Amino acid sequence: MTIPFGAEMFTVSAFLVFSNRVVNVAYAGSMVKIHGESLGTQCPLWKYAVISLSNVAATTCQYECLKYVSFPVQMLGKSFKMMPVMLWGIAISGKKHSITDWAVALCVTLGVTEFCMTGPMSSPTDSTGSSFKGVLLLLMFLFFDGLTSTFQEKLFKEHDTSKFNQMFYVNGCSAVVSLVTLLAMGNFWSCLAFCARHSAFIGDVLLLSVAASASQYFIYSQVQEFGALVFAATMNVRQIVSILVSYVAYHHAITALQSVGLFGVFGALFYKSYAGLISSDKKKEKMPLMPTPAEDQPRATA
Repeated sequence: MTIPFGAEMFTVSAFLVFSNRVVNVAYAGSMVKIHGESLGTQCPLWKYAVISLSNVAATTCQYECLKYVSFPVQMLGKSFKMMPVMLWGIAISGKKHSITDWAVALCVTLGVTEFCMTGPMSSPTDSTGSSFKGVLLLLMFLFFDGLTSTFQEKLFKEHDTSKFNQMFYVNGCSAVVSLVTLLAMGNFWSCLAFCARHSAFIGDVLLLSVAASASQYFIYSQVQEFGALVFAATMNVRQIVSILVSYVAYHHAITALQSVGLFGVFGALFYKSYAGLISSDKKKEKMPLMPTPAEDQPRATA
């Protein structure tokens, strides 16, 4: 989206979303067969479609905002999604959050705001200076991404869907939505023509799609097997590494005040992860090393 192929720049985000989803469907379908699972739906189809539509919208906004804001701004902005996820959780699942959760979310919000207001935000390829449009797209991404993850969690809890079944149907719906969008915009055939003119672009799209499939697998697996706390800590490390690598590789400028905002954001996020880990350890300490046998437990008397 930011590097030209020859003298041409690829600008159609929906085609990248479509390519990712097709590869994801092929991967999820093959894993369903390998594990002997059923390809039948495990919940009403419209619920898969809700996740699909919000996911396509979030991914498209994510790609589009890179035209107007730098990669570090986008990555840091993703840390702000705690607040949308919390609000969606209250609206959809009736969840309640502690004062610590709200305090951490507020610190992250203030840190992101400071980072965006005290230094350059525009993408290196944006000559219009329309970083405000990029911020709006980033806010739309946060809105739809929060809905996606919250509704996914609701499906796991209410319908006990397997990760591969959910990946297969959500990505299948997303592929259809992306294809319809491309055809409606009249960009599908021009995108295929671009692929024919630039073989290097095909390789990049395939690499991006395979990475997206691997990412989905590890996200589902980590949440399912190790819990949301470990996943949140992993995402924090990933965001820091991505931002630092981007600054080194693409020579992005950063001001002193932006550095303060950056440390504030990730300090708050790591504190939340640490506090959750300590709380989890304390609960484990209070548990007996071995469960009491049923015959040794006190019986109720009449």
